Amino acid sequence: MKKNIKTTDAIFPMPVLLIATYNEDGSVNVMNAAWGTMLERNLVLLNLSKTHKTVENIQKRKAFTISIADKAHVKEADYFGVVSGNTEKNKLEKTGLTYTKSSNVDAPIINELPVCMECTYLQSQNDEYSYGVIGKVVNVSANEEVMTNDNVDITKLHAICYDSFTHGYYEIGSRVGNAFKDGLELK
Repeated sequence: MKKNIKTTDAIFPMPVLLIATYNEDGSVNVMNAAWGTMLERNLVLLNLSKTHKTVENIQKRKAFTISIADKAHVKEADYFGVVSGNTEKNKLEKTGLTYTKSSNVDAPIINELPVCMECTYLQSQNDEYSYGVIGKVVNVSANEEVMTNDNVDITKLHAICYDSFTHGYYEIGSRVGNAFKDGLELK
């Protein structure tokens, strides 16, 4: 029997996405955003608060990158979520992580994170419920050590997700099935 629990943000797992932009002085700003998803095959949607420094940077630079946080960088990922770019201008520098300027968009790529989506800003959606940033993915890059047969191998990536029930980070684990195939057995 199910029991009612006191929560409303009960969709699990939520990705831990690290959104990187340039500040007006050229320094790098990174924020942790769990509320993001693919809108279409090459479009991303980030549900962010309009007060984030990252949102201001995205609108000014018309670009951002999204890196998938991994187990090796949990501490840094959490730091990017608990420290505001509005008050700390050198967030990336404080973590010891490094970056490379994207050759595709006006945004930084965090070198140590294994997968990065480079995005151009398309539009914002603002209503009484949320502030959404929509971007077009123009390039995806991945470190070779997380790939198998030219594809990202999630078992090598050690991506983390956020658990809103316990406020924990969890490593995404092993494969348990085959999409678009296993369900066909029930046809």
